[in-house]
Amino acid sequence: MTPYAVVIPTLVRDTLADCLAALAAARGPRPERIVLVDDRPAASADPDPAPLEHALSVLGDLRARTTVLPGEARGPAAARNTGLRAVTEPWVVFVDDDVQVGPHWCAQLQRDLDEATPDTAGVPGVITVPLPGGRRPTDWERGTAGLARARWITADMAYRTDVLRRAGGFDERFPRAHREDADLALRLLDAGWRIRRGRRTTLHPVRAASRWASVHTQRGHADDALMRRLHGADWWDKAVSPRGRIRRHAAITAAGAAACALAATGHRRAAAACAAGWAAGTAEFARARIAPGPRTPEEVATVLATSVVIPPAATWHRLAGAWRHRHAPAWREVAR
Repeated sequence: MTPYAVVIPTLVRDTLADCLAALAAARGPRPERIVLVDDRPAASADPDPAPLEHALSVLGDLRARTTVLPGEARGPAAARNTGLRAVTEPWVVFVDDDVQVGPHWCAQLQRDLDEATPDTAGVPGVITVPLPGGRRPTDWERGTAGLARARWITADMAYRTDVLRRAGGFDERFPRAHREDADLALRLLDAGWRIRRGRRTTLHPVRAASRWASVHTQRGHADDALMRRLHGADWWDKAVSPRGRIRRHAAITAAGAAACALAATGHRRAAAACAAGWAAGTAEFARARIAPGPRTPEEVATVLATSVVIPPAATWHRLAGAWRHRHAPAWREVAR
């Protein structure tokens, strides 16, 4: 049997109790240690203990193996590193607080670890995202479903502890749950290690979100700028990740800005042409998001509103990220 520890960074959301209950119920060899990293912004200022105590109460006999550490509210990469420093087992398994491991997860994990070859640094689990039956998924639900195709997602990822420490852990310049997993995987692969997909299964439900959630996710474009600095312009291909629509977003934003500037300086025809380009680009973007969805009045209204805001938001965050990380050296230069 291969000993392992489980590290769960958490903001102590309502999903944490379900996550821990699923872990406690999973059949197979139990983790030697569970490390919860309480990463709430008020973690160092006496946060409300009730939600965390409620979540811990579902662990049963695993409660005695569970340690709660305070995080620094600097994002999941930093929180995972905090948990990593407390682990002494040869394998550490990172699990997000909004997933539910399968009923045979512990046994399946043990098989994944036992079958790992000596040159295997990581073994991700198989993520499934349940979508509603009887209707098409919304834009937000489709976005969450994309996690099932993520290659190195840390929602359920096992790493060799010593390998991860030698690699420096997660890069804490990634403040969101976005790209920090791909960055680490690319560093390990370039160092000669392998990452092989496991067979254990984990459920990632679609969490409730505000109608503006898709706008907030555009902050991830700043992380894309950091990935470009660290791994080169072709990092998309290395990470087997879709490039997305950032170029179209930039073109739409430029057309809209030009229309406003030209109109303000009295160049009406040129302003009208740029405005038409902005409208056409925005309409195409909205249609691409509406067509595969349920097309209910509420969904259409949400997509139309956010389709106007997303291109400038994405462009702003990409430019801000490029400026913020303009001096970040490629990771190979740091390794040397």
